[in-house]
Amino acid sequence: MNIPIIPKNALLLGLFALIGTGILASIQHLSKDKIADNERQQLINKLNLVIAGDQYDNDIFRDRIYRSHPLLDENNTSTIYRVRFQGEPIALVLSVTAADGYNGEIKLLLCVDVNGVVKGVRPVRHKETPGLGDGIEPKKSDWIYQFANTSLSNMGKSAWAVKKNGGHFDALTGATITSRAVIRAVHKGLQYVQMEGSSLYTVASMGEEIK
Repeated sequence: MNIPIIPKNALLLGLFALIGTGILASIQHLSKDKIADNERQQLINKLNLVIAGDQYDNDIFRDRIYRSHPLLDENNTSTIYRVRFQGEPIALVLSVTAADGYNGEIKLLLCVDVNGVVKGVRPVRHKETPGLGDGIEPKKSDWIYQFANTSLSNMGKSAWAVKKNGGHFDALTGATITSRAVIRAVHKGLQYVQMEGSSLYTVASMGEEIK
């Protein structure tokens, strides 16, 4: 029985294929790690918009929990980041969603301190009208800053509305629907924090799950 001799070119092609596969796998692994690092840094940058980095010393990217509740988001699970300094709770940063924006959902980050006081609100994603509803972005106007230092204890339920409806907040010119949606989302987020209380700080972290 004659054993066929594998041509030298075929052996070389096979070797190159193996080497190429290994290189490609290595590149994909490195790219995945790089993408994860970039996503983490982008998130940290967003979180630092609502609470300064020198006010906490824990890894808030990993010190987080997930919650499903209509006060936070009517359709999806929300992430809650715990902010601590030297082991003591400082604040919560919640992802909240206004489902009733003018052009759809408005995703927000809401920072609430341990006393239930709003430290900051920032839009994360929206499709509001340029020149009108996009005034919720701090680079467009200072409208979003009026939430600072508000709370359920220093403002009654009726105050969580635009001034034209008897509330506390100015409305964006030409974008009352957007304004109302954000105000309602912040109000609901505060209600959720008040309802859950300190348990939001003590439940085990789920930070190993990258979402």
